[in-house]
Amino acid sequence: MAEAIESALQTMPSLTTHVDGLTLPNPFVIASGPPGTNLNVITRAFREGWGAVIAKTVSLDASKVVNVTPRYAKLHSADGKEVIGWENIELISDRPFSTWLDEFKRCKDAYPDGCLIASIMEEYSRDAWVEIVERCQDAGVDGFELNFSCPHGLPERRMGSAMGQDPELLEEVCGWVMDAAKKPVWAKMTPNITHIEEPARASLKAGCQGISAINTLRCVMGVNLETLRPEPTVEGYSTPGGYSSRAIKPIALRMVMELAQMIRTEYPGRSLSGIGGVEDGHDAAQYILLGADTVQVCTGVMKFGYGHVKSLCDGLLAFMERHGFESPADFKGRSLDYFDTHAGLVQRQAARKAAPAKASPAAGAAPAVVASDRDWTSEDFIRQSNALAQG
Repeated sequence: MAEAIESALQTMPSLTTHVDGLTLPNPFVIASGPPGTNLNVITRAFREGWGAVIAKTVSLDASKVVNVTPRYAKLHSADGKEVIGWENIELISDRPFSTWLDEFKRCKDAYPDGCLIASIMEEYSRDAWVEIVERCQDAGVDGFELNFSCPHGLPERRMGSAMGQDPELLEEVCGWVMDAAKKPVWAKMTPNITHIEEPARASLKAGCQGISAINTLRCVMGVNLETLRPEPTVEGYSTPGGYSSRAIKPIALRMVMELAQMIRTEYPGRSLSGIGGVEDGHDAAQYILLGADTVQVCTGVMKFGYGHVKSLCDGLLAFMERHGFESPADFKGRSLDYFDTHAGLVQRQAARKAAPAKASPAAGAAPAVVASDRDWTSEDFIRQSNALAQG
């Protein structure tokens, strides 16, 4: 009996994740933002069982950071029951850097095994970047995430995405960081760029151990049709902000896929942390299948609370058990091989059509699709549009 129990335990899947010398109990990481805004909420996250926490972004001089309210706007589903899109115009932390250093130390004293990552952002100054790295390091953090991706606020100081959209500048700044860092460093990419591989490539070339992607998409949530003012409205005015939540997941998955393919080809062994619209274990599985080592969650924590990590873990474990995977590493990047160019898809389909006919499709299979525009009739269009809408 004891041998049977031991054998069963040995074959049960585990969420333990090893990345850049860090060992996490699971791949779920609280992304930098409101859920990691101070010691109280960070320690709450560790108590609930999150694999790691990336604190809200800090800078040396918080006096220049001034937030406004309201700073959030939401996009609801047609029935109004679900938030599918979320905009924020929130800046990085406005708390003094000295306060953060004290809380980093206290956090590591209380949770020595908890993985605490400092998100840092500075101006174009070697001295500033070296100082913030060294002081956070001395406070005991386990790693760094470089915020090159905040889409709003402080562009006049060449911070956030204003820096992250310039690969040459990025490579130089990452080089400064890597000269000082003794802990793993991830560079967080902005999606507000044509080819996300370019700044990522520059960061990895400079020596960063990993890439995080994506941050929020620059957006305007909407206009109030009664007041005619854009939202969120502050004293009657607004500014473009960052878009997150479930609606951005397809875009984030595409960019993670592109980054994973680049890393696999050019920088094998470097890590990738996927971010964007993760709300359940199935979302997380898709990111890992497309090459992510870890999966970050921010808006999901704001929607469902810190205890939601238990549901995330249960969902991912259920997926792993169904497919016989023993760890996330077993299926990391499994789906990358199934991407091709459009020309490649044409060739594959032609080859399939030229092959000897196989048995007819099972009953209930989807009706044949009209492939060529010249063959379309109005009836084809209506039939296929209805099928797509109902599916």
